[in-house]
Amino acid sequence: MRAVVTNGAGEPSVMTVGEVPAPVAGPGEVLIDVVAAGVNRADVLQRRGFYPPPPGASEIIGLEVSGRIAGLGEGVDGWQVGEECVALLAGGGYAEVVAVPVGQVAPVPAGMDLVSAAGVMEVAATVAPNLHRMGLKAGETFLVHGGSGGIGSFAIQYGKAIGARVFTTASAGKLDHCRELGADEAIDYRGDWVAAAKDATDGRGVDVVLDVMGAKYLGPNVDVLARGGRIVVIGLQGGRKGELDLGVLLRKAGTLTATSLRARPAAEKAEVVRDVVEEVWPMYADGRIKLAPETRFPLGDVAAAHTHLDSGDNVGKVLLVVAE
Repeated sequence: MRAVVTNGAGEPSVMTVGEVPAPVAGPGEVLIDVVAAGVNRADVLQRRGFYPPPPGASEIIGLEVSGRIAGLGEGVDGWQVGEECVALLAGGGYAEVVAVPVGQVAPVPAGMDLVSAAGVMEVAATVAPNLHRMGLKAGETFLVHGGSGGIGSFAIQYGKAIGARVFTTASAGKLDHCRELGADEAIDYRGDWVAAAKDATDGRGVDVVLDVMGAKYLGPNVDVLARGGRIVVIGLQGGRKGELDLGVLLRKAGTLTATSLRARPAAEKAEVVRDVVEEVWPMYADGRIKLAPETRFPLGDVAAAHTHLDSGDNVGKVLLVVAE
């Protein structure tokens, strides 16, 4: 089968499309003929050598796909060959065929184009469980960084859907896009976004921060918190190691935590997928959450897809189209 292969770690040019053995469905797994794969920041980190797959996972990049069931492993029921689906992966998505535990496979949201569906599972499975974990509720103020990307575009709408007041940071040229998605406050990240968020809350600060930056924003995230506020770090775009004044966190009675979806056991991922289908898919169906803008690339242009994501020009979701 065709799949993206990497020659070491580094710039997008290390990725090419080659022939590799097709996977085989083991017990409890299904095979999926991939139609499209989502391109995520985690994929960029893996390409650069900073985010290796967990033990036993495919070395091929790609954490989410859409496609059609191509085969059933031993003990699998509830699916038939040819059915359309989406899946959350630990790896292997940039390929024509992928094997995945059946619990991580879900139906396509009602009325959604199959290619577009490749870009909805990873963001939903990242954002919704973390905001539940942080106890975000109606009436609270929620700040998500990177509001114009795939995670941010979903998080803004999801926060509004559950009744939160939503703030976001983005580059100046993308702030209108964030406001169109429902952000109550869209703040240029190049300015003093901490001061802007405090001004917008009469000095109180925000209740929950969803952070994709990591070390670079560690101190400012604590600074922007309201008393009893909570931070969850889900990405390391701004580095892994930072300094934190624990005294500030103590005075605010704040909570700081971090999670990684990829490394969770299959049983936990299956629970996340079930919850997403139950809660989030109806939000797409009734319009409370709309698809982010898309930029599509054919599988053979995978380097161009990563270059586009690296450039900072992207708005919304980047997709690799494997087969129409």
